Amino acid sequence: MAIAINQEINQELNQDRSVQIPQAIAIQYQELAALVNHLTDGKGDGFHKTAIPELEFQRVTSSPSVLCGVAEPIFAILLQGKKEALLGEETYRYGAGQYLVVSVDLPISGFVAEATPEKPYLGFKLNLDTLQLCDIITSQTSLNTSKKEKSLRGLFVSTADAPLLDCALRLTKLLDTPQDIPMLAPMIIREIYYRLLMGEQGESVRQIATSGSNMQRIAEVIQLLKTDFAQPMRVENLADRVSMSPSSFHYHFKEVTSMSPLQYQKQLRLLEARRLMLAENSDAANAAYQVGYESPSQFSREYSRMFGAPPIKDIERLRTV
Repeated sequence: MAIAINQEINQELNQDRSVQIPQAIAIQYQELAALVNHLTDGKGDGFHKTAIPELEFQRVTSSPSVLCGVAEPIFAILLQGKKEALLGEETYRYGAGQYLVVSVDLPISGFVAEATPEKPYLGFKLNLDTLQLCDIITSQTSLNTSKKEKSLRGLFVSTADAPLLDCALRLTKLLDTPQDIPMLAPMIIREIYYRLLMGEQGESVRQIATSGSNMQRIAEVIQLLKTDFAQPMRVENLADRVSMSPSSFHYHFKEVTSMSPLQYQKQLRLLEARRLMLAENSDAANAAYQVGYESPSQFSREYSRMFGAPPIKDIERLRTV
């Protein structure tokens, strides 16, 4: 019976994949999914905080379920269901058995593509601390590299190995013994960082916290854009801020975020306008003005292009979901 169940898990995890996932890893995924299912059962759809501040779980019982916002640096394992994330014009599709890392703040649109009440979408999400990553990098000579740096995308999808999954399992199990969390959770989280740094996407993770890296310099500009997104933007000023030429800055910004600085600012503005209309009952004209638009018609055009409907219709739809 156990063999039959494990084969079923393996078949599901390997669906639409050319690389087979070992049975032992499939069992780890099943155990972690069962824990997250138990801990979120009856709590409704959405993200659920835990007694470990950095750790959240996601549960969704219907699809498609659309999510839009600025994602901060995270490590997220998809345990059950399927999901798509849209970054600029790129689409990342991933399912059970895969994880996603976001290394800089990125405006991402995504949706849960497969979820039912009987078999909900389940996710494990850990917020990343770049200072901790930096501490590990500086303390481990094996993680320092003399290779010529190339700009890498600030988002990637990969397949977890057994040691990384074991860390996620042990961290989740700590929730059953809250008295152990203050001592053991920081140690396990540090191990997760180490496993990510040593994994197949280690170079991407390493650039998050490497002082002076292109990714870190772009991350600095991103923080400026997030703070002052309603103000007119000059690429030359941003480039000068991080000691790059305008052409080099534009190239590296697009390599990291998949979009130009202007496109990035536009998405920040539209996401904030949507939040203002949905959460603060602002009308479209006022929301457009607050985020830096001078032309209501331009705002409506760009809003429709991003969200698939004009502002009023989009907000009405969201309020009925």
